[in-house]
Amino acid sequence: MAGVFEVEVDGVEHDHGLEHHNEPNQFDVSKLSPEEKWRVEHARMHAKHKGHEAMHAEMVLILIVTLVVAQLVLVQWKQRHPKSYNLVTLFQMWVVPLYFTTKLHWWRFLTTWFIFSVITAYISYRATRKPLACTTPRLVYKWFLLLYKISYATGIAGYTVVMFTLFGINLIFRIKPEDAMDFGVSLLFYGLYYGVLGRDFAEMCADFMASTVGYYSASGMPTKHLSDNICAVCGQPILVDVSEEGIIENTYRLSCNHVFHEFCIRGWCIVGKKQMCPYCKEKVDLKRMFSNPWERPHVMYGQLLDWLRYLVAWQPVIIGFVQGINYILGLE
Repeated sequence: MAGVFEVEVDGVEHDHGLEHHNEPNQFDVSKLSPEEKWRVEHARMHAKHKGHEAMHAEMVLILIVTLVVAQLVLVQWKQRHPKSYNLVTLFQMWVVPLYFTTKLHWWRFLTTWFIFSVITAYISYRATRKPLACTTPRLVYKWFLLLYKISYATGIAGYTVVMFTLFGINLIFRIKPEDAMDFGVSLLFYGLYYGVLGRDFAEMCADFMASTVGYYSASGMPTKHLSDNICAVCGQPILVDVSEEGIIENTYRLSCNHVFHEFCIRGWCIVGKKQMCPYCKEKVDLKRMFSNPWERPHVMYGQLLDWLRYLVAWQPVIIGFVQGINYILGLE
């Protein structure tokens, strides 16, 4: 049955360019275009919230104060207890999108999330076993390095599609702007989300594996002495000389003269976010070691990841807390 609504704002009849039917101020919503329906809903919203300016100002004040206090609390938590902060943030990054996408029935995201979760859970399980299998470090770093590259490529593709849509290039291929923009934003979100999540899981696995191998300790001296032909990341022999070209991978020598497998040191520095030698903790010059600019975890990208991590993990919690305060105070 078609719905019929009457709209009145500020005591004045509003038809918003719509034709009247049998009775004044009434019209059949089912016969309206999407734009006209939006205008009707807009007018109804104004009529509903008329005279609530003081209450709205109070709600905005509560939101601002809550955001400021929450930011201060999170910063202090991160500085004083970084391990617990990173663990809770990682858990929320992993779970919060699952709740909203399940509620909205976004099956494509749920499928990719399930595949990522199964593989990453297996990799993380392998990384936390003691004793550590000799093939585990390379398996872990290969997986997260692959995920890292895929997320970058997906993010760049999404950004490119968004830019092309803004410049109207999508019209050449007869693609609607809203469809092209949705596709580009989706790719951008997938790339950034799985990039952040993968790097956080990789950092956790890197700490477990490095401490298990024994050549690295986060706060103390290594428990093993490193030989010249042993990789401090995986603990396996180095078979290719630094000056030779490897068939599968090369060997890298850092400025501190310690040598590592290519996949191991790339995973350690790029994916595991450790910008220091795994053995002596000397700072690694990533610009000299890697020529590809996408492989440099520079400050700007780190700030972007922190912002996205805060947006996905903590913003829904803060907004939910604000809504709870408004509910208790009887604000709508």
